[in-house]
Amino acid sequence: MKSIAQVVAQLQGYDPQALSAEAVNTFLDGLVEPVSAVETVGIFDALGRVLAQDLMSPISVPPHDNSAMDGYAFAGAQLRNDSPLELTIVGTALAGKAWAGTALAGQAVKIMTGAIMPTGLDTVIPQELTQEAGPDRIAVAPGRVRAGDNRRLAGEDLMAGRAALGRGERLGPAACGLIASLGIAQVAVWRRLRVAYFSTGDEILSLGESPREGAVYDSNRYTVFGLLTRLGCEVIDKGVVPDEPARLETAFREAAKEADAIITSGGVSVGEADFTKAMMKKLGDVVFWRIAMRPGRPMAVGRIGEAVLFGLPGNPVAVMVTFLAFVRPALLRMMGCRSTRQPMLKARSSEAIRKKPGRTEYQRGLVSTAKDGSLQVCTTGNQGSGVLSSMVQANGLIVLHHAQGNVAAGGEVDVMMFDGAI
Repeated sequence: MKSIAQVVAQLQGYDPQALSAEAVNTFLDGLVEPVSAVETVGIFDALGRVLAQDLMSPISVPPHDNSAMDGYAFAGAQLRNDSPLELTIVGTALAGKAWAGTALAGQAVKIMTGAIMPTGLDTVIPQELTQEAGPDRIAVAPGRVRAGDNRRLAGEDLMAGRAALGRGERLGPAACGLIASLGIAQVAVWRRLRVAYFSTGDEILSLGESPREGAVYDSNRYTVFGLLTRLGCEVIDKGVVPDEPARLETAFREAAKEADAIITSGGVSVGEADFTKAMMKKLGDVVFWRIAMRPGRPMAVGRIGEAVLFGLPGNPVAVMVTFLAFVRPALLRMMGCRSTRQPMLKARSSEAIRKKPGRTEYQRGLVSTAKDGSLQVCTTGNQGSGVLSSMVQANGLIVLHHAQGNVAAGGEVDVMMFDGAI
């Protein structure tokens, strides 16, 4: 387990008062470590979990050569370029019931999709590409099919004894179906990551409390809960903690005992009450950053006990952006995922966007398909860090990178899509 000082020593040009977004992710890659405990779960409980070891295929898929469509199976070596091939139908092969006969030269077997290819036959022609040539006879015109067409080879999807899925794979619906297709009922996965969360601040109202002047209802608690739940974490909700040293200390100590990671919102900006930052310093090995980004500039990172701490800003949009840009990849790494960074799409901006080099900007965007079939994106308008409705309207973040300047209308930009994350 590396200390903050050890991680910093591996970074070039580290400046906590002007840290680039890329440097934040590099720092977190060095700080966090995957969980080590493994558990076995059934497929119905495996969705979103991360494989703890390579999953070896006990069988070949498909187990036999089979037909890719309904039609007629025959030996493709009989095909000629200059004359039709006439074949006599001598049997029928059904899916799940192999045809036990033997087809000779000049003979074919009617075959259904998925049926095992009869011995000696290697080609299937769809029924609609044949012509009747008499009772139980078909004619195949030259050029309609080539030898070997429409045959699925045994093991062309998966071979017995080889890895079907790799360690670190986060299991989606397709992967769960693949596991079931191998006849495997249970898989070894890393245990769920436990993440504790609480909001801080005397100005924060919990749902059910009466409004009061200068106070706002806590939305961060619910967006973070949703983000963590979507990620597959076990969420430990610690509620709202006021700016009282004793209450803050209790919350941090309890969270550190219960969770692998702690996320807080509020109390890390310059000029805010020092109670939260002071308690982080008192209880853990913590660094406070001013990140060259918009929105979300302030952030605290470190450890309290063995739990990794992420102290996020208080503004609702800033919380979500910093979570998506930094916390989500770090948590995925802690979950044991092989792939942690969200891939980005390229889209053409439908409007000019002003941007100064020297910071990374994450603007809320709406991606759509243009008339020519290409992807286009426009901003959602007001980009204030408190405009939570803009995150609802958007389907992704337009990522304007650190060294990037103004974007002209029609210019290409990167977009981090929300699907699967928010």
